[in-house]
Amino acid sequence: MKLVKKILKVIVVLVILIVVGIWLYSRSLHPTYNGELDLANISEEVTVYYDEVGVPHINAQNQHDAFTALGYVHAQDRLWQMELIRRLAAGRLSEIFGKDAIKTDVFFSGLGIEEASAKTIKNLDKNSQAYKLAIAYLDGINQFMENGPTPVEFLLVGVEKEKYTLKDIYNVYGYMAFSFAAAHKTDPMLTEVKEKLGAAYFNEISLSNIPNTELIKNEKNPILTAKVASAINTLYKDLPISPFIGSNSWVLGPEKTKKGRVIFANDPHIGFAQPSVWYQSHVKTPDYELYGYSLALSPFPLLGHNREFAYGMTMFENDDIEFYFEKENPNNPNEYETVNGFEKYEIIEKRIKIKDEKDSVYQIKVTKHGPIMNTIIQHLKDEKPMAMQWIYTKLNNELLELSYQMSHSKSLVEFRDAASKLHAPGLNIMYGDAKNNIAWFASGQLYKYREGVNTKLVLDGTSGKDEILEYFDFDENPQAINPSINYVYSANNQPDSIKGGLYPGYYLPEDRAKRIVSLLEAKNDFAKEDVAKMIYDVTSASTSTIIKNLSTGIDKSILTASERMSLDIIEKWNGYYGKKEVAPTIYNRFIYEVLVATYKDEMGASFKQFINTPYQDKALAEQVVREESVWWDNVKTTDKKETRQDIITTSFKNAIAFLGNQLGENVEGWTWDRVISVEYNHAFGRNPTLRKYFNVGPFKTIGGNEVINNQIFNLDSTGVYKITAGPSTRRVIDFSDIENSLGILPTGQSGNVFSPHYDDQAQKYVDGEFVKMKLNQKEIEASKNKLVFKVKK
Repeated sequence: MKLVKKILKVIVVLVILIVVGIWLYSRSLHPTYNGELDLANISEEVTVYYDEVGVPHINAQNQHDAFTALGYVHAQDRLWQMELIRRLAAGRLSEIFGKDAIKTDVFFSGLGIEEASAKTIKNLDKNSQAYKLAIAYLDGINQFMENGPTPVEFLLVGVEKEKYTLKDIYNVYGYMAFSFAAAHKTDPMLTEVKEKLGAAYFNEISLSNIPNTELIKNEKNPILTAKVASAINTLYKDLPISPFIGSNSWVLGPEKTKKGRVIFANDPHIGFAQPSVWYQSHVKTPDYELYGYSLALSPFPLLGHNREFAYGMTMFENDDIEFYFEKENPNNPNEYETVNGFEKYEIIEKRIKIKDEKDSVYQIKVTKHGPIMNTIIQHLKDEKPMAMQWIYTKLNNELLELSYQMSHSKSLVEFRDAASKLHAPGLNIMYGDAKNNIAWFASGQLYKYREGVNTKLVLDGTSGKDEILEYFDFDENPQAINPSINYVYSANNQPDSIKGGLYPGYYLPEDRAKRIVSLLEAKNDFAKEDVAKMIYDVTSASTSTIIKNLSTGIDKSILTASERMSLDIIEKWNGYYGKKEVAPTIYNRFIYEVLVATYKDEMGASFKQFINTPYQDKALAEQVVREESVWWDNVKTTDKKETRQDIITTSFKNAIAFLGNQLGENVEGWTWDRVISVEYNHAFGRNPTLRKYFNVGPFKTIGGNEVINNQIFNLDSTGVYKITAGPSTRRVIDFSDIENSLGILPTGQSGNVFSPHYDDQAQKYVDGEFVKMKLNQKEIEASKNKLVFKVKK
């Protein structure tokens, strides 16, 4: 018995030692928010105050030291995110995740991002301040990687550390530019619709210009002092890094605000992931100050403000990618046809390293338009070679310089000059300042084709007739400076005409734009609190019209009691997507059934791609009012030709039957919070064991597709709406009270799972709350966490 007791004591002691050892080891992986650290290559001491949500307030005597420190603190909270995004953009995920990532690596390595980065870096001005500060930032990252604790993710997958370089920064820009683009998600699908179904089907779905849609107005005033698409979307679903999607922003001039000063609002819509896409920092030196939001590996914030000005962005949604069908020489597979005869493909050999496997080697064929997509999308069976022309890789890249210039601008004139340098991705760049200037610039290189070319279709690469004829000067881009309506806004909707016509693009439905305009037009005494409430608004401006039009197509004489009750609920609905609302549940299932019944029989496999594109939203609004349409007939039935009433009535009855099976027979119990939720997924979150440690959520929330508080989800057969994207931050900056401006992130500042700031903003974000973006030095210095970087001897 004594022996057993001794053994038990030994076991207990060992267990305690193991637990203590694990705890001590985990403590060693925590970020350092307090104390002193040595930092090389700085000339003077740098002090970093961490506020209550983990935002570093960096105080330095010069910008070089400040950006070196920024690199270090950014890396200690987000090194794993930096590693993922640089590998994704360069096609190097397979090195850490194995063969499951090969398709993604082949695709991204074949886009030409790395080659464009190398070309840009070769031509950079090495004496420019933008270059020098970027190098300082990278130095800070590399010092943390060498001297700081290794992130637990590196240990779990066995990442070998490599120094970060300028090429990594530019590769991140390339990934951002590609994920902002939309042509690759839609053009091949629309081409397939036209080629397989004909012009009548295509014309009803392509919707080049929708009458009476909400347009962003141009106005300049003086300054005051398909298969391819399906394959690409499949890749996007599995990416461990957030894709960029849409956004809202509005800037109120002094005439629209209670205190007569500019109020700025912005909430870029990006795919949700953990960690959040933006990293906040406040950098202050004797000659520079900015509270900014940066992407991983981006030294200069793309969103920012200080006491003098604020800026942000939304997606322009202009067309900057075109696809071309090429013709290969039947006698030589290494040549393709041009107007000047056959020319040789540029052949680029790529090698992908795969964890625990042999390297994969493949070749990319490149024409004058760009890479042949058939060579970088596996299992693409289309025999026609299809090349992708992308403005981002075609023209000179000044993203580093322009992001530096925007963040360092001293006036609206300087800021506009910075905005003019953007070639891709197309962005609506928003601006407001303490001098009461407001502005919107649709930035990106715009261009023109011959009359009659439809860039939504795959173009002819051989004739020479479908080539770019002219590049526009930035002065011709849509823009507004101090407009007479006293506000500027963008919700990814169509800008007003330029050069006599509307510029082609992939503009989102007018829903958010219409709601924003209606709220802004309603009053002229906005306060910061009004704007904060507005940015969390979840009332749709368009659903009531769609429901009214759908209702006229329902044969009400054959409805059951529960169907009549359901119809009454949505007919009385004001578009509010609250948690306890029943109408959103009925509406979204009804819409899904209408889309399936209208389009799936003709589209087949392409329907899955179509249903979750902006074309679906726009096409449906127009389709439901058409009494006659080629799409109404179900081509799979041979005994009758379906009408509008047949399709809409059947769809409604199917929706109510589905919801009864899913949620029970009590219609009043079909509340929105039973079917919608949000969870922020970490790259390891797909593993059931690791999910609860690395993912954040799930949470019940409010909102839906295309409301201001845009909670983006896919429509599918499940009847469950898992939010995949939405506001990546919400910011409200009031120049009458600049020190109390508001911001929030979806989860938290840190990507380190051991940090107290890993998810400390998550509940506030879901509830529509904010935290202060501190600029007051006294408040900042009162922070309990203070990290001092000493000059390393």
